[in-house]
Amino acid sequence: MNFEFFISKRVAANGQQSFSRIIIRIAAGAVALSIAVMITATSLISGFKKEISSKIFGFWGHIHITDLDVGQSLLDAYPIHIKQTFYPFLDTVQNVTYTEEVIRFGKVTEKARQTKAGIRHIQTFALKPGIIKSKAEIEGIILKGVGKDFDWDFMAHYIKKGQAISRSDSAMSSDILISQQTADRLRVDVGDKFVVHFVEKGEQLKRRFNICGIYRTGLEEYDRKFALVDIRQIQRLLGWSENEVGGFEVFIEDIDDLLPIEDYVYSELPNDLNSETIRSKFPEIFEWLELQNINETVIMALMLSVAIINMMTALLILILERANMIGILKALGTANWSIRRIFLYYAAYIMLAGLFWGNLIGIGLCWLQDRFGFIQLDEANYYLSVAPVDINGWTILLLNAGTLIITLVFLVIPSYLVSTISPVKAIRFK
Repeated sequence: MNFEFFISKRVAANGQQSFSRIIIRIAAGAVALSIAVMITATSLISGFKKEISSKIFGFWGHIHITDLDVGQSLLDAYPIHIKQTFYPFLDTVQNVTYTEEVIRFGKVTEKARQTKAGIRHIQTFALKPGIIKSKAEIEGIILKGVGKDFDWDFMAHYIKKGQAISRSDSAMSSDILISQQTADRLRVDVGDKFVVHFVEKGEQLKRRFNICGIYRTGLEEYDRKFALVDIRQIQRLLGWSENEVGGFEVFIEDIDDLLPIEDYVYSELPNDLNSETIRSKFPEIFEWLELQNINETVIMALMLSVAIINMMTALLILILERANMIGILKALGTANWSIRRIFLYYAAYIMLAGLFWGNLIGIGLCWLQDRFGFIQLDEANYYLSVAPVDINGWTILLLNAGTLIITLVFLVIPSYLVSTISPVKAIRFK
């Protein structure tokens, strides 16, 4: 058996009866608190970013294909013919080989990669702004026309009342799906009817719609502005044929493959079309989400500092408490580094105990939040009513390993105190 490890086990066993046991428990508690906070923070921040991103991508798709003349505004109306070489066959792409330029340390290199996931779905859309006039109120709205290829799986989770738009191949539907905010402001409900006024080429147009359902995504910016209708309503208002649409929304399997797949989609388009990711269309939202990484980094640094400082203090006390043992070992010819390793093993034992309880507390709190949702949020400010949790096993493993390794590296510094202890003085003043 390893000599240093054997001695550290005996020291740990006797440490439960020594006066330093309170210090040891405080140190283990500090480690447990640190890892519990880190696990909880990373899980909450990851869940928050994942949930917000999934809502935005679910509402708009990951990539937009529009006419080359369309600007940053989503309301620019330039028709695209629906008969394209990429539609609807683009969603059969499962693997995309791409090449991208990566700038690192001022050098541009070529990196090739094979994506593991591809394009999940592609669908058409068209937009038209208007003004809703009900019996009581007037409200501005943007109608988003959706076709038979629309994927209702996302919206089905957020329809609070009523049902999705009923659509037949023969007749244009007059159903409209509005948000809860719009319904509250207009004081209308499922089954009510209202008129939407439009202006097209200087002419005022009217359309009567029947409220088939009410949705709520929590994305206030979208809920306040958008309603879903049959795309044929938009085509008729704009004077387009049934083969003309405002653009295509592309959904992908893995968000990590957004840029390479966007490059691939762009390469497949004709010269008069353009592709753009939703990240570039709404940069302010994603920049806000990226700011959460700073909060996560600050929390990690603070909690790691707490663990390191407490463990360094505990190790110094343990070394001073065992000064007599250190003197005897030195008198017997034990090298300083061997003695220091004894205390580093002891510190690792304390840390492992703290990590165990910290993981139990941190994962337990995340599980309780995921199950019962006791942490509530202001949906108007955070787009979510309940704090989401995303527990990642690899992230937790890395947090534990990183905390253990980094803390032990720092503990090498106070272990130098062993070298300053004189065996003669240590044994004399037993």
